[in-house]
Parts: sequence; C-alpha cells; structure tokens
Amino acid sequence: MTALLTALVLAAYDPLATEGAVSTLELVAGEVPVRVFLPAQVGASPIILFSHGLGGSREGNRFLGEHWARRGYVAVFLQHPGSDGAVWKDVPQAKRFAALKSAASLENFLRRVDHVRVVLDALARWNVEPKHALLGRLDLARVGMSGHSFGAVTTQAVSGQRFPLGKDFAEPRIKAAMALSPSVPRRGEPKSAFGGVKIPWLLITGTSDNSLIGEMTPASRLGVYPALPAGQKYELVLEGAEHSAFTDRALPGDSLPRNANHHRALLAVSTAFFDSTLKGDAAARAWLEGKGVRTVLEERDRWSWK
Repeated sequence: MTALLTALVLAAYDPLATEGAVSTLELVAGEVPVRVFLPAQVGASPIILFSHGLGGSREGNRFLGEHWARRGYVAVFLQHPGSDGAVWKDVPQAKRFAALKSAASLENFLRRVDHVRVVLDALARWNVEPKHALLGRLDLARVGMSGHSFGAVTTQAVSGQRFPLGKDFAEPRIKAAMALSPSVPRRGEPKSAFGGVKIPWLLITGTSDNSLIGEMTPASRLGVYPALPAGQKYELVLEGAEHSAFTDRALPGDSLPRNANHHRALLAVSTAFFDSTLKGDAAARAWLEGKGVRTVLEERDRWSWK
C-alpha cells in the first residue's frame, strides 16, 4: 500500500466514529435472558452476539453493546443460567470462589453452547413475528459471535474449535468470532483444536491476563493464535491488561491501575474486525491490515494478523 493510499484509508475510515441513538430491549429466549442493543436506523442490521464471563450477566460490557449499536449492529448480550451472577450473589463471601469454580463445569459449558443455538433460533422467529419489536430488524445472514473468559470459551466452541474425539460444536450461522481472553484446550494440542477454524477470528488478551479459575496464564492465552490457519486471523495483546480490562470494572485480585486506552483499542479493533468480516468493508480490512490499528494502540501493545 502506497503512503498516499494509506493516508486516504486512515482519513476515510474511523472505527471509533459513532452516530444515532441506541435503544435496548430485555427479552427471554427459552431459559436465556438477553439484552438487545438496537441501532437507530430501520431495516435489517448485522448481529453480534456476546457471551459473558463466569459469574457475569447480560448487563455487563455495556460499553461494547452501545458502541456496536451506534455502528449499525444489533448487539445481543446473552445471560447464561448456571454460570451467571446467580451462582455467587447470595453466597457468603468466603464461599464465593468455590461456588464460581464449581460453576465452571462441563455441564455449564454444554449449556452455554446450546444457549447460542437457542438465541439464534429465537432471533429468527422474532425477525418475522408480526408486531414484534425485532420484526425485520435482523440480518441473519451476517452474524458475529464474541465473548469474554468463559464467554470466550463459548465463542471458540461455536465458531470452529475442535474437541477430543472429533467433537464439533460449530454453529454454521456464525460468520466471524472475537474471543476476549482466549483459552487453549485443557487436553490435546492447540493445532488439533484450532487448525480447522474456517471463519475469521479476532483474539484479544493482555500481558497480565491471568485467571484464578481455569488456571489460564498470559502465556497460555498466546497459544491459540499460532495454531490458527491463515486467512483473516488477528491477535491483539495489550500491554499491562489484566483479565478485568475487557469488562466494565475492576475485579477482585486486580493489582494494576486500569488503562482507559484499553477500552478505546478494544472498541476500535473489534468494530473494524466486524465491519470487515460481516459488512465486507474494504476500508475496515485495510485499516486492520495496514497502519490503522497502530493509531489506537500504545507503543508496547502488540498486533498480529495472517
């Protein structure tokens, strides 16, 4: 890319620019409560699903939902019964860690995977249901998936990760996926788990992205990207970002001050990724694969793509 073309791309494309008001809906799909962020424009819009981390809810990460909606997406935030805030909120302080650890189970993982299918099925019904608030608002051919921590595990599972014995939970309606705090498999080799991923993936983690539950370390999280095949695969590593950097607020055990630019980078890079992969925006892809990303990062943040 020539210097002039690079300058034109940077001037023409800004993933942080937003417009219009955002409205929200509180709905229930089967057993799954969802919060829907709707853009101001009418007509069918691409969809981004978001899966919260262990002990979270559909109310978390509002900064992402509002920004994506102002960029023209319908952002659908799932709440996963069995691994949401209900597992700890009425539990004595001394027993909360054990309650959370118990909720990080195979049973709840399988429930989460099924929740994604249930919500997608519900969205398809609501999109054609007379008088429904979502009637005609959803472009079901352009669906992105995203999530943090246990939500990243969920995201990886429904967007192409392979499991032992060849088990595959991939949901074909998902066309692109973003994992915040990604995870390598507990058993088997990363190459076996991720070598067959066919859709675009964006991984975002931090140099201090530890997790007490699941025993994931910053180093282990970096094992996902090298195992992915080439073709719209991206990784952002934010310097000094702890596990809570991708959420609304600090978490117990945090030791570093929060860096406001982490959210700015997350908003910009995630938006450009979904603009490129769901909307087919050539300027967004040029921004991702050119010099655009560096304009929202700090010096020691690391950006890779293949």
